[in-house]
Amino acid sequence: MYHLPRARQALSFTTLVIVLSACGESAQLPISAGTGLNPQLPPPHPTWIPTVNIAQAVGWPANTKPIPASGLTVNAFAGNLDHPRWLYVLPNGDVLVAESNAPQRPDDGWGIKSWLIKQVLRKAGAGTPSANRITLLRDVDGDSVAETRSVFLEALNSPFGMTLIGNDFYVANTDALMKFHYKDGETHIAEPGIKVLDLPAGPINHHWTKNLLASRDGTRLYVTVGSNSNVGENGMDQESERAAIWEVDPQHGSYLVYASGLRNPNGLAWEPDGGTLWTVVNERDEIGSDLVPDYLTSVPAGSFFGWPYSYYGQHLDQRVQPQRPELVATAKAPDYALGPHTASLGLVYSHSASWPAPFNNGVFIGQHGSWNREPRSGYRVIFVPFQAGKPSGAPIDILSGFISQDDEAYGRPVGVALDKRASLLVADDVGNTIWRVTALAPKE
Repeated sequence: MYHLPRARQALSFTTLVIVLSACGESAQLPISAGTGLNPQLPPPHPTWIPTVNIAQAVGWPANTKPIPASGLTVNAFAGNLDHPRWLYVLPNGDVLVAESNAPQRPDDGWGIKSWLIKQVLRKAGAGTPSANRITLLRDVDGDSVAETRSVFLEALNSPFGMTLIGNDFYVANTDALMKFHYKDGETHIAEPGIKVLDLPAGPINHHWTKNLLASRDGTRLYVTVGSNSNVGENGMDQESERAAIWEVDPQHGSYLVYASGLRNPNGLAWEPDGGTLWTVVNERDEIGSDLVPDYLTSVPAGSFFGWPYSYYGQHLDQRVQPQRPELVATAKAPDYALGPHTASLGLVYSHSASWPAPFNNGVFIGQHGSWNREPRSGYRVIFVPFQAGKPSGAPIDILSGFISQDDEAYGRPVGVALDKRASLLVADDVGNTIWRVTALAPKE
């Protein structure tokens, strides 16, 4: 491979960013048009040079924090973390944080276009080595700030999803589902884990995060496995059992593909009344700033959601050849659009009287923020109200202010969880902070 001198690399990168900015297209519709139960889906606008528009990651200045919605307040539950991505709250109230970043992926894209996109994504704070650990945070005195922290698990491999079933603590590394023995109250697990089964990874591993959710009876685990490409450009042989949610029998180390055609599913949650599985999905890039909306959807067993052949139901993606019309004819349309390119990742269901209406029935969603849209989308935490087990109404901003007036990223929200008191925890992997959001006490 030909290597430019470092100074020329920097100059070439700057020049290419300018070229990209000049050649990119921009949205013709507001974010609201691509949001809700009936999103607008204009004609695709593919470009060879993608629209690249991402905020420089700088972190939070002293004495600053996100802006909460009216009637809510926010504080830093814990800071000075190393790229905190995902959250899990143990039954005793301890908060676990996966401090994680992408593994080495030597074959994830070649050529100038792929190289440039990787450089720009590094600008967003995603280029640091992975800490590969899970940290335990404990609020001993109940003041909404974690006083103690410890390394709960280490020497992992880009960990993400976590769940506890009895005394079995499961971690979804990027390449394997692992099981560890847990004792209530312990702050560090020293015993080696047991591999339950391998997960798709390899030298491409385009969408590396693997989330995890236990069934209500604890007999099954649901694991998200993102696609190995944007729209199959690495070959469909590289997509075997990816772009899917797996159903795993942890006792026997076996699995089946529970649902497919989901480009990059991340957050998982059970709707508490009907017990339906829900997920948030990152849809495809590079067909315009207005396409395609990320989405929130229920996931019936055996369902297919179109990727890569179609999007938002049965809208064909002409870039994918040959097509599979017999599959597209079965593609399920999602339940609710979350706006194009918002990178909606975190998902947790709120069903608690600790929150005032409408926040007592619906889902909180962490939107990591776009790179392929002009103007930007996401970079916020939203709430989608539910009625009768389904989304109902427009999304409500819960946390905003992640982008500064100087167009820099103070933070980017990822995972969300409810703590033992039903307050919302938000992992911010640029601000390296866990934020805690609560409702203000009503005035008497």
